[in-house]
Amino acid sequence: MSVRYKISVKGRVQGVFFRASTRDKANELDLTGFVINEPNGSVYIEVQGDRKNELVAWVKAGGPPMGRVDEIQVEEAEELNFNEFRIQY
Repeated sequence: MSVRYKISVKGRVQGVFFRASTRDKANELDLTGFVINEPNGSVYIEVQGDRKNELVAWVKAGGPPMGRVDEIQVEEAEELNFNEFRIQY
């Protein structure tokens, strides 16, 4: 069974182009899903595709240059029918 990852990221992840950088990295890795800012200051990502572990490694390394990741939680879930990777508002 293929899975998608539901990822919660805490740290300096808003106001540092985290969503745009995540979208660009996901597109580079040919992944689908979305990224969104959460009201509590975290970022939430859902991602699927063969190279999703590479995106998780990128996030764990801090994401974009101005970002700082203090905590990451990854949960597996059943794949959905995502057609692209996009920023949600």
